[in-house]
Amino acid sequence: MKSVKHMIIFVVVTVITIEALTGAVPSCFTLKSNTGLNSNGKPIRVSVVFYRFDDPFVSLVKQSFENIQKKNNDIVNFNFYDSKNEQAVQNQTIDMLLDNGNTDLLVLSLVDLKHDPKEIINKVKEKNIPVVFVNRRPIKISSSVIESYDKAYYIFTDSQQGGRLQGKILVDIWNKNKDVFDKNKDNIMQYVMLQGEPDNMETIDRTKYSIMTIVDAGIKVENIATKVCNWEEDTAKDTMVALFTQYSNKIEVIISNNDAMALGAIKTLQKFGYNNGDKTKTIPAVGVDAIPKAQDFIKKGFMTATIVQSPDIMAEAVYNIGMHLLSSNARYECPQYRCDESGRVIYLPFIQCLS
Repeated sequence: MKSVKHMIIFVVVTVITIEALTGAVPSCFTLKSNTGLNSNGKPIRVSVVFYRFDDPFVSLVKQSFENIQKKNNDIVNFNFYDSKNEQAVQNQTIDMLLDNGNTDLLVLSLVDLKHDPKEIINKVKEKNIPVVFVNRRPIKISSSVIESYDKAYYIFTDSQQGGRLQGKILVDIWNKNKDVFDKNKDNIMQYVMLQGEPDNMETIDRTKYSIMTIVDAGIKVENIATKVCNWEEDTAKDTMVALFTQYSNKIEVIISNNDAMALGAIKTLQKFGYNNGDKTKTIPAVGVDAIPKAQDFIKKGFMTATIVQSPDIMAEAVYNIGMHLLSSNARYECPQYRCDESGRVIYLPFIQCLS
C-alpha cells in the first residue's frame, strides 16, 4: 500500500492536472501592456471593495493586486476597502467612492448574494464608471441586469469544476486506500460536508458536484452531517467538536467548501488524536483555495488535498479587463476561459500556473 505521503503527492498532481476533466489546460493569464493614465494624466485609480478582509483567499487576492501595482506603479493605483461582511457598510463605501469622483474603475466583491446587483449597477452606470464584480457570485444574475450596462463584467471561478475536482480526489483515494478509510467495511463513504454561506453559488456548486462526481464513479455515499460554517475556520473548529463527539466512529471523509473550514475541522480532529501524521488515525479532509496553511498541512500529512484556486489569475483577469474597459469601446474577448453568451460573465478555471 502506498504511504499517505505518496497518496497526497498523487492527489495534488491530480488537482494541478485538470486536462482530463476540462478537455484542455488553458494557458496562464498574461498581463497586457497598457499606457494607463486617466484623463488627468495620472495612474488609473482602482477602488477594490471586498466583502471582508479576514477571508484567507481575499487576503491573497489583495496581495496579488498589490504585486500588480508594484510592477505597474506608473499605470495603476489600487485602494482597498473592507465591507466587514455588512451590506450597509458596503453600500456606504460605494456611495462615497462614486460621489467623490476619485475612482476610474470599481471592483466589487459583493456582500449580498441573495439578490442581483441591479441597484449597484444603476448607480455606477450613472457615473459611467466601469465595474468588475469578482469572486462572489449571486444566486442569480438576470440577463436583463447583465445587458443593462456594457461596462459591467463579472469574474467568478468555475465552481462546478471545483466541486468535481474535489470529488475526483476522493474517488482516487477511496479506490486506492478503501481498506484504510472504510472504517466499518460497509463499502459506503460516510462523509461530513462543511459549507460556506448557504446563499452562495460557490457553496451550492462545490457541494453538489463533489458528491455527484463520487456517486457517478460508482461509490455509495452517506451524508453523516452537513453544516454551514460560513467559510470560517473557528466556526468549523467548534462545529467539528460536536460532530466528532457524536459521530466519531462513523466519519470517514470530510469535504469542505474551502480550506479555512477544513483547517478548523482538522485542528479539532488533532485534539482527539487524529490527523497528526499517523495514517491509521487519519480522516481524509479536502478543501479549496490552496492557501499557504493548507499547503503546509498537506506537506505534513495532516490534510489530504486542496483545489488550487489562483489569486494571481483572478487579480490579473480583473486588471486586464479593467484596463481594456478604460481604453477601448470594444467588448472584451475571453477566448481562454468559459464565458456566458453575453461574453461578460467569465468563469476562471481552478488551475495551478507553473512558470
